[in-house]
Amino acid sequence: MRTWPAPAVPQVPGRGQEVRVVDSATGALVPAATGPVASLYVCGITPYDATHLGHASTYIAFDLLHRAWLDSGLEVRYASNVTDVDDPLLERAAQTGVDWEDLAAEQTALFAEDMTALAVIPPSTYLGAVETIPLVADAVARLLDRGLAYRVAVEQGAGGDLPELGDVYADVSVDPHFGSVAGLDHDRTVELFAERGGDPARPGKRDPLDPALWRRERPGEPSWDGGVLGSGRPGWHIECTVIAQSALGPEFDVQGGGKDLCFPHHEMSTAHARALGAAGARVHVHTGMVAFDGEKMSKSLGNLVLVSRLREQGVDPMAVRLAVLAHHYREDWEWDDDVLAQAQQRLARWRDAVSGNGGPDATSTLEAVRSALAADLDAPAALRAVDTWADAALSVGGDVEGAPGVLARAVDALLGVRL
Repeated sequence: MRTWPAPAVPQVPGRGQEVRVVDSATGALVPAATGPVASLYVCGITPYDATHLGHASTYIAFDLLHRAWLDSGLEVRYASNVTDVDDPLLERAAQTGVDWEDLAAEQTALFAEDMTALAVIPPSTYLGAVETIPLVADAVARLLDRGLAYRVAVEQGAGGDLPELGDVYADVSVDPHFGSVAGLDHDRTVELFAERGGDPARPGKRDPLDPALWRRERPGEPSWDGGVLGSGRPGWHIECTVIAQSALGPEFDVQGGGKDLCFPHHEMSTAHARALGAAGARVHVHTGMVAFDGEKMSKSLGNLVLVSRLREQGVDPMAVRLAVLAHHYREDWEWDDDVLAQAQQRLARWRDAVSGNGGPDATSTLEAVRSALAADLDAPAALRAVDTWADAALSVGGDVEGAPGVLARAVDALLGVRL
C-alpha cells in the first residue's frame, strides 16, 4: 500500500533531548526509545468515515513523537496498517450500496490527503490487511500447531467447501501475562470486549475473551485461501501483530493508538505476539478521546467532524493541527467553534511574528519547546513557549537577525506547523 508524500522537515540548530512518555501499562514515565533506532507502530484506520478529529488527534500525537525522535538524532522506523477488510467496513458498504473494495480505496485515499494536509510524516511501512493475509494465515497456523489456538464450529452454510475446519480462536487462558496491558478485571474486560468488536457470547468458545484469529468464509462476504485454515479472512488483532513483527521485528519501542484500543486491541495483539515467541511493544502509549456535542466522537454515533470537510470549508489545516496540539495527547477534550477560532488566532499571530527579518533571540524558545516535548510530549507547553516569543516579537520587536526564520523552522520541524 502506498503512503502519502512526506513533508519536508527543516534542520534546526542543536539537538533534542531524550523523549519520555507515560506507559499505559504501568503508568510510569519511561524513555520512549533507547536508540540509536526508534521503532513505532500506530494502529491505522478502518477505511470508512475517515478522517475525523479523533483520528487526526491520534496521528498528530505520534507525529509529534516521530519529530522529537528525529530531532534527538534517532533513526525512526514507523509502521502502520489499514484494516481494509473488516465487519464494520463490510456493513457500511452494504448500507450504502457501494462495493466494499471501492469504499476502502476511496476512504484510504481521503485519509492520505488529510494526513498530507496536516503535515503528518508517513510510516516507512504501510500495509493493508488484505495484502498481508498470507502472513496472517501462516501465523494462525503456527498458533494452532502449538496448541495456543483452537477451532470453533461454524453455523450451517458457512465455511465454504470445508466447513468442518471452523473458525479459529486464540486461547487466552494459556497466557499468564494476559491483562498486563490494560490492567482491568475480568468482568470489565468482557463488557468492553462486547462493546469494541468482540464476541464474548459466541457458542463454542473456551473463554468469553478468546479473540478470533481467522473467520471462515460466509455467504456474501469476501474470503481468501488460508491453506490449512480454509477459506476466510483475518481477525483484527492478529493483523496488527503480524504487520508490526514483519516491519519492526519481534520487539519494538512503542505501540500507539487511541485509549479505546488499549483493550481489547492492544491487549490481544500483544498476547498474540507473545504466543508467536515475540516480545511486542516495550511501551504502550494511548491518546485521549475527542468529543463533539457532548459525546465521544465515534463512527457509531455519527457525531463526526471530518478533516476533509473542514478543508472544504476553507479552514487552514495548520489551524486544525494547532487546535489538536493545544491539548495534551493523553487528555480527553471537546471540539467546538471556540477551539478552532483560538487556533486560527494563534496561527495568524505566529505568522505575523515571523514576518520580519529580525526579532527576539529564539534560542531559549527552541530549548523550551524541546524540553516540553521531551516531557511526555507536552505540546500545550511548547505552544505557550512559542506564544511568549511571538508576543515579544509583536510588542517590543527585537534585533536578532534571522531569529524569525529560526523560530519558524523550529515550529515546522518540531510541531509540524508551517508558518
